[in-house]
Amino acid sequence: MADLVKQILAKPIQMADQVAKAADEASAFKQECAELKSKTERLAALLRQAARSGSDLYERPTRRIVEDTEQALGKALAIVLKCRANGLMKRVFTLIPAAAFRKTSSLLENSIGDVSWLLRVSAPADDRADDGYLGLPPIAANEPILCLIWEQIATLHNGGSPDERSDAAASLVSLARDNDRYGKLILEEGGIGPLLRLLKEGKPEGQENAARAIGLLGRDPESVEYMIHAGVCQVFAKILKEGPMKAQAVAAWAVSELAAHYPKCQDLFAQHNIIRLLVSHLAFETVQEHSKYAIATLKANSLHAIVLASSNTNQAAAAMGGPNRAATAGMGLDEDREDASLIAHPLGNTRANKMLNVVAHTMAMNATSKQAEKPAEINHIANGKQNYQSLPPLQHRHHQHSHSVSGANMKGRETEDPATKAQMKAMASQALWHLAKGNSAICRSITESRALLCFAVLLEKGPEDVRFNSAMALMEITAMAERDTELRRSAFKPNSPACKAVVDQLLKVIEKADSDLLIPCIKAIGNLARTFRATETRMIDPLVRLLDEREAEVSREACIALAKFAGTENYLHLDHSKAIIGAGGVKHLIQLVYFGEQAVQLDALVLLGYTAKHVPDSEELAQAEVLTVLEWASKQSHMNQDEKIEALLQDAKSRLELYQSRGSRLLYH
Repeated sequence: MADLVKQILAKPIQMADQVAKAADEASAFKQECAELKSKTERLAALLRQAARSGSDLYERPTRRIVEDTEQALGKALAIVLKCRANGLMKRVFTLIPAAAFRKTSSLLENSIGDVSWLLRVSAPADDRADDGYLGLPPIAANEPILCLIWEQIATLHNGGSPDERSDAAASLVSLARDNDRYGKLILEEGGIGPLLRLLKEGKPEGQENAARAIGLLGRDPESVEYMIHAGVCQVFAKILKEGPMKAQAVAAWAVSELAAHYPKCQDLFAQHNIIRLLVSHLAFETVQEHSKYAIATLKANSLHAIVLASSNTNQAAAAMGGPNRAATAGMGLDEDREDASLIAHPLGNTRANKMLNVVAHTMAMNATSKQAEKPAEINHIANGKQNYQSLPPLQHRHHQHSHSVSGANMKGRETEDPATKAQMKAMASQALWHLAKGNSAICRSITESRALLCFAVLLEKGPEDVRFNSAMALMEITAMAERDTELRRSAFKPNSPACKAVVDQLLKVIEKADSDLLIPCIKAIGNLARTFRATETRMIDPLVRLLDEREAEVSREACIALAKFAGTENYLHLDHSKAIIGAGGVKHLIQLVYFGEQAVQLDALVLLGYTAKHVPDSEELAQAEVLTVLEWASKQSHMNQDEKIEALLQDAKSRLELYQSRGSRLLYH
């Protein structure tokens, strides 16, 4: 930096020396030239002082001020060279207006003021403590806010006291919040680097202000991309792992802002383990230690405990008709890896397994302690409910790939006040919501962790903002699962405890139907339509009830969700269509098709078409004269513009006409 500053200042210093030398040789307007020389020498002294300060100078205002200074010195040099004319005739006919000298003198005076301000603002805070308010330099006449930004960034740049740096960051927060253009100026004038240093090294209050400023500055993709290149991912990862909880909460909020405005940065955040760190904060004091969610702490020499735990797991799996997800779902192990970890015998439940049970039984009988006979999970609870973070290093390494190991420093978090803990969860859930949006890899990472279970718990018991963010996160994760078959099958297995907990909480919100969580919960259930069994119909009734006497948006989302159950793409569309008809959905759909708003009409028509197509022999459809409704809708110009809807209506009408004769329709009528 010092060499760069010297290069910038070299030219104006040389020009100042040329002006002074030419002024000494002036043969005309000697008094005016002497005045220009005096100011030029003052300016040259300040420039040399600036060159000696080197790396302490703040580069951005240095460039702007040096550019204006060079222009002023160029005009001064042009004037004094004219005054150095040789010969009588040249001296007689050399005419320089007095206004030119006054204007040039004023420019030099302004440059002196600018360079003096630059030296003051670039000096360490302790050296300029007695100067009071720095004031505005002449260069700020047209844009005073720019110099205010320079002053705050210089305070951050030059390492003032922690309180001064925190105040400077708070000032930048205020400027960025007030005006988007000010935020652009902060970025352009090099404010990100000093803010990141404050975020890494400052005191808690300064870290909060720095993180808040960075979040406010990321309002467009270009700004976020610039900050990504400046190293914001590494700094946020460090704060989320080691920083104070208040600063971590603001950092999590900033992550959500950057991800929302520039989705391309999602993968970069994931590469720096930020997903894992956010899930750790979300899970802290959310999922209580319980035998269903605990991972047993086993000694290396406790072979009998390992065998018994494996035996108990296999027995539970047999009783449930599938693998036992309960033992590890709460700790965030990938369920596919969990299946592999059971190490099932390739021949199934054969003689080899019987021999294994015999060995286990014999070893258990020979054990000297009754405690050793307990299953591994029970031993784990009895020995103090040791949490996952306290597992031996070997187990940490073994499960490192599962993204469930808490990388955050949880020491002392129990003493934080409840409001700070709640804010941390709110911001962590908000960040996960925006990071998961449209990103299959991140959704997979989240679902392989404890996050799904945490979202279910927080959706039920969390504060209002935490519940909303959790609902939005679930909506985005399920939306991606709807498109990604592999993610859907691994994350939302019907017998997964976490999946069951999520569905239960989503249905509770839908059944109450009285909160801002309703829309995202409806969407989430609709996204999961292809994961439910034929016997799982409990979500149909509450969705059908939302079709009646509701806001247009709620009715529309209910139609869309039900259409995912009844749509042809759903393997169980016949069962779900019958359930919708049985719940009384047809009469509500007819009302929406006839009298609903235009957007609701189309979605209601699609759902009605699916039910008519799949259950054309339904008496309820005949009694409600659905064929007449579909024929009417086919004649409405705004309802038959979509080729897919038109094809669906034609198919549904033809099947109704096949199964419901005109005579039967008259009879029902």
